[in-house]
Amino acid sequence: MSYSKPAEFIQTMINTGEAKVRTSARDLILRGTMAGIILSLAVVVAITTITQTGIGVVGAIVFPVGFCILSLMGYDLVTGVFGLAPLAKFENRPGITWSRVLRCWGLVGLGNLIGSLLVAFLIALSFTMNFSVEPGAVGQTFIKAATARTVGFEELGANGWITCFVRGILCNLMVCLGVIGNMTARSVAGKIAAMWLPIFIFFALVFEHAVVNMFLFPLGMMLGADFGIATWLNFNLIPTILGNLVGGLLFTCIPLYLTHAKTAPALNTEADVNAEPALSTR
Repeated sequence: MSYSKPAEFIQTMINTGEAKVRTSARDLILRGTMAGIILSLAVVVAITTITQTGIGVVGAIVFPVGFCILSLMGYDLVTGVFGLAPLAKFENRPGITWSRVLRCWGLVGLGNLIGSLLVAFLIALSFTMNFSVEPGAVGQTFIKAATARTVGFEELGANGWITCFVRGILCNLMVCLGVIGNMTARSVAGKIAAMWLPIFIFFALVFEHAVVNMFLFPLGMMLGADFGIATWLNFNLIPTILGNLVGGLLFTCIPLYLTHAKTAPALNTEADVNAEPALSTR
């Protein structure tokens, strides 16, 4: 499999960030919606395998399939544009402003939310036979997971909020590496391998991902979990979004940008340092 070196794929990152900022509102929302749909279905596959096997790592092995599909289709997650879009501003690309970066974030995030809520409703309908029966084992797993990561954080107060925020940082550190992984290889197999590894890590360690949580917690509420929208927003989604922003931008994309696009001057070699000064020709 062919591999792009960091000095090459960092330019792809900058160009991709610029392209996303310049994308029309219609396409940002549409691509975000489709990404939310695909990632939500991947969550269902992962939770189903965990419920069937009782082994969490099995879910982490299968979950990246959704991320790989949406990335190869050119769809967008807000977690990815958190890291990529600002790079075009840092490069002072013509027409790229912070207001347009924020617009990109907001429209992609809106699309992600639409797609996630749509799938949450359809899955809830499927699990309950059109809301006529109680959800089965997989549905109960969703309820338990959603409750533990909202009410569980709320009971800890500020400590729970901070914990969720930190898990959001760690999550998008990995997720943005997955986004970039798609740019490091030229073959489909290489792209999938480069994306799969960091996404496996984030899911296996149960970090907090904003788009996953746009699906998981509404589904939990639709299935009968005992918490409300305010608890979900205040003790999960808001700290997760802020953590994802910090993790993707400050911990992943900016370090790559600084060391490969704005590389500091290399030290002189020993031969250069010890070389005799050139004689004057005057």
